[in-house]
Amino acid sequence: MDFFTISLYLGVLFASFFFIFLLRKSNNNGRSNYKLPPGSTGWPLVGDHADFAISGPEKFINKKLAKFPSSEVFQTSLFGENMAVFCGPAAKKFFFSNENKLFTAWLPRSMVKAVVFPSSDVVKDVTILQRTFFHDILKPEALRQYIPIMDSTAREHIDDEWVPNKDLKVVPLLKKYTFELGCRFLMNIDDPKRIKTLAEPFDLVASGMRAVPVDFPGTAYNGAIREGKKMRKELLDIVRERRVELSSGKEDSGRQDFLSLMLLASDKLGSDERVNEMMVTNSMAGMLLASYDSTGVAVAMLLYFLAELPHIYDAVYKEQMEIAKNKTPGEPLTWQDIENMRYSWNAARESLRLSPPPQESFREVTNDFTFAGYTIPKGWKALWTVHSTNKNPEYFPNPEEFDPSRFKGSGPPSYTFTPFGGGPRMCPGREYARLAILVFLHNIVTKFKLEKASKWKNTTYRSMSPTSKASLEVCVWPHAK
Repeated sequence: MDFFTISLYLGVLFASFFFIFLLRKSNNNGRSNYKLPPGSTGWPLVGDHADFAISGPEKFINKKLAKFPSSEVFQTSLFGENMAVFCGPAAKKFFFSNENKLFTAWLPRSMVKAVVFPSSDVVKDVTILQRTFFHDILKPEALRQYIPIMDSTAREHIDDEWVPNKDLKVVPLLKKYTFELGCRFLMNIDDPKRIKTLAEPFDLVASGMRAVPVDFPGTAYNGAIREGKKMRKELLDIVRERRVELSSGKEDSGRQDFLSLMLLASDKLGSDERVNEMMVTNSMAGMLLASYDSTGVAVAMLLYFLAELPHIYDAVYKEQMEIAKNKTPGEPLTWQDIENMRYSWNAARESLRLSPPPQESFREVTNDFTFAGYTIPKGWKALWTVHSTNKNPEYFPNPEEFDPSRFKGSGPPSYTFTPFGGGPRMCPGREYARLAILVFLHNIVTKFKLEKASKWKNTTYRSMSPTSKASLEVCVWPHAK
């Protein structure tokens, strides 16, 4: 690319940013009398998004809270939007309680562009899907039948990927596992070649969609957009193949998965809410991304803490062996087994508290309102975050200490621990995530002792997820027989 072309690109980019800046300034002129939340919109044009993407959400939120320690809301600019960030349990309660009253669903344009089809109204699509059958398909009663599939997938993955090795990079391994599990659960796909073809774009999409939204060749965001097109094409092919199978009667009704159930349920909707192939593909992309990125990182971080803290590992191992000794060789886990993993789930929740997967939930403000003495204007965007409470010593004494007992009995105070959100838009996949975590945990700790690897390093946030430079290397040792 020659100098003239580069100069032209930069000139167009600057002119576009300048126009956006003037437009935003004119839109705020009528709000000069508002008492806005403390804070600022950061650097001109780019706002605080570069700091948010590079530092990661935890460090970013902590820096802001240090400036406004007594405020339950502050203002910033992320993804090119004026944004109010709600902090603390009272703010979260207000946020969750006013869904569809003061807030409506919203996603940053940069995320939408990387993940879904350009012509999609993703907010409307998700609303239709959640209202019609998401919660029914993902509720505990419906998920019980999939526990044996989860169990067999975990065993196969461990036999193939963990047994032949000792020092393991658990983040990529666990993402591979949760992606394979998602393909089986969502679409009944277990062909390794097809899973690999489908998985290849996901890592770049998952990391790049949260990067600084600069769509130039070589940037993470540009890579996310490019790979997102490949991802959607592969998923759309799968959706169309399944629809043909269903219409021809070739699909086995005894093994109907999430995709088949979604397509069958969509045929019962009225014409105004009929679910088309693009809506289903968008839904599949979102579910697979959540499974691949969030659930994979959640399992990896739990194993990280078990390797670092032998006394926690021993307690989890004891509980899991009590379950294992009451089963015959090869007998799959059951719902009751999962219910008996109380200490293990408390350990998993403590891991989610200390190192949550990518966690940000955005909304758009539909009407001017006042909260904590500040006015939030219509049209602004809103964000709640786990990082305003998860390590607050007021709610979690000795917050950096790993202590599963925090979740005994009634657990921590309301709205201080919200790994799956709250209110009407609480994550519908929360029970699926719990099963995926506990099923894998059972299969790994009953086979292996986990220890720190030689290249052990403390965790840090990179690309919005808690990882380490060594990708969380863990050493595994088979238990003596």
